[in-house]
Amino acid sequence: MNKTIEVCFTPKLFADITTSDDYIVVLADILRATTSICAAFQNGVKEIIPVANLDEARAMKEKGYLVASEQDGKKLEWADFGNSAFNFNAEAIGGKTLVYCTTNGTRAIEVAKNASQIAMGAFVNISALAGWLVRENKNVVILCSGWKNKFCIEDSLFAGALCEKILVHKGFETFCDSAHASIDLWDIARGDLFAYLEKAAHRHRLKKLGLDDVIPYSFRPDTTHVVPVFEQGVIRNRG
Repeated sequence: MNKTIEVCFTPKLFADITTSDDYIVVLADILRATTSICAAFQNGVKEIIPVANLDEARAMKEKGYLVASEQDGKKLEWADFGNSAFNFNAEAIGGKTLVYCTTNGTRAIEVAKNASQIAMGAFVNISALAGWLVRENKNVVILCSGWKNKFCIEDSLFAGALCEKILVHKGFETFCDSAHASIDLWDIARGDLFAYLEKAAHRHRLKKLGLDDVIPYSFRPDTTHVVPVFEQGVIRNRG
């Protein structure tokens, strides 16, 4: 029997997914959590502990952990890092455990925590991730973290690009309208991706904060082969 792919455009919709058999969730928060998590593993972080709220993050900081935390894009004063992929260089995080809390991404992990596995998806690891998913040979639900439970363009573009990569493999299919719509959106945008991204609200939020330097990196495919996977409360590299 073929494995299926479903796309969920926001965490608010996750409770209503139709995939019922064993499945892997792919979390997409392109701007910026899943891109930054991939960068951290590329630069040697040992493991990442995601937490869903700021109180938990602050408590972990008080216990001595390194903490990356932001709210509405801005690094919190008490945190060690914000949420940019460029924060996580090898000197800062190599071999260490990092606690991570973001406005959208880590909250989406909390929503999907009952899945057998949650993989972190980004353009920077898209081919490695697609290959891993094909080898795992399970149903796939791509969960877009969105912005405060609303649809966002960048995560949906990634969903379409990942669907396309998986569906070329025999044994995978989709009957999901959201998957087809994300593929169509990707087809529209791919020819001039950065021009299309001018429509993305979060791209402009980051620009106003002076944090849009990470945009080109975030949409450059296959800069890493890591496959970060959340299991039993911790994210580790399975690539």
